[in-house]
Amino acid sequence: MAKRPLMSGNWKMYMNTASGLDLVKSLKANCGDVKDRDILIFVPFTLLAPIAKELDGTNVWVGAQNMYFEKEGAFTGEISPLQILDTGAKWVLLGHSERRHVFGETNDLINKKLKSALAHGLKPVLCVGELLEEREGGKIEEVLKTQTKGGFKELSKEDAAKVVIAYEPVWAIGTGKTASPEDADEAHKIIREILASIYDQGTADNMRILYGGSVKPDNVDGLMAKPNIDGSLVGGASLKADGFTRIVKFQ
Repeated sequence: MAKRPLMSGNWKMYMNTASGLDLVKSLKANCGDVKDRDILIFVPFTLLAPIAKELDGTNVWVGAQNMYFEKEGAFTGEISPLQILDTGAKWVLLGHSERRHVFGETNDLINKKLKSALAHGLKPVLCVGELLEEREGGKIEEVLKTQTKGGFKELSKEDAAKVVIAYEPVWAIGTGKTASPEDADEAHKIIREILASIYDQGTADNMRILYGGSVKPDNVDGLMAKPNIDGSLVGGASLKADGFTRIVKFQ
């Protein structure tokens, strides 16, 4: 049975309150008629409250781009799961390649964040994906295994079922290079096999796995036609209402 697609956008460190509200007002108008798929945007911390308020009661969900695993404390510059929930947002993006490779986040830290998000009722999207040299060195499976097993370490099957995975080949993020639909589907298949080895086939088959890596209006249809691709995590193309609408409304 085909899973309900989840089309998500990550604004990264872009937009201010005015431009962000303009964008989501357009999205509300453009996507209000969408019934057969889910829509989610990850916005900067400063925009969580105003965007969540604007989108309250609509079919567009809001998430934070990161969080710390403690619920409170002397952690200057961090944000807790409770603070995210307090803004009205219900989702959180964890382990994004920029968190891993720019800020040095480890699988162990990401695992703690994932457990904390679930414990506090946030819905997590966990990112995994290989660097260009890892792909060229034939290490895709090894990297995906390490990151997936590391992320899901000590998670029960029941908790695992609440997680969405985003596969994002690091070499395709913001570079204009996209994994071919066949390459992306193969990586998603590998992730499902890893999940089946950790849990069981049912858990693997039921998990939504999104593709992220230079998803655009002109390549989304081919990607979404593949059997193992259940949605998208869109970067730059999610910053323009018309482009993101076209991605959400893939054919």
